[in-house]
Amino acid sequence: MRILGLILRTLFLIVVVVVTARVAYPQNETLWSVYDTPDELLRVVLGAAVCIFVAVQIFRYSRDPVDMRRWVVIGIAAVPLALLCAVVIW
Repeated sequence: MRILGLILRTLFLIVVVVVTARVAYPQNETLWSVYDTPDELLRVVLGAAVCIFVAVQIFRYSRDPVDMRRWVVIGIAAVPLALLCAVVIW
């Protein structure tokens, strides 16, 4: 259960990073011309900060087996939903 919880948690957080990076990418511009419009710059900076925060959380997990058992229940529901969101956004 602990390994399954860890795998589901990691999968969920990876999908969250990918979706956040995709949403934070500039809409009509390249990454190098993002400085021209302040709203795009804010979106890229905020998205990068969220991606870094969530990526750090992938490597910081609780050693408590109860937390990993909780992630089994959460992950069974959240991972397919996150994957569906990633497919729709892409």
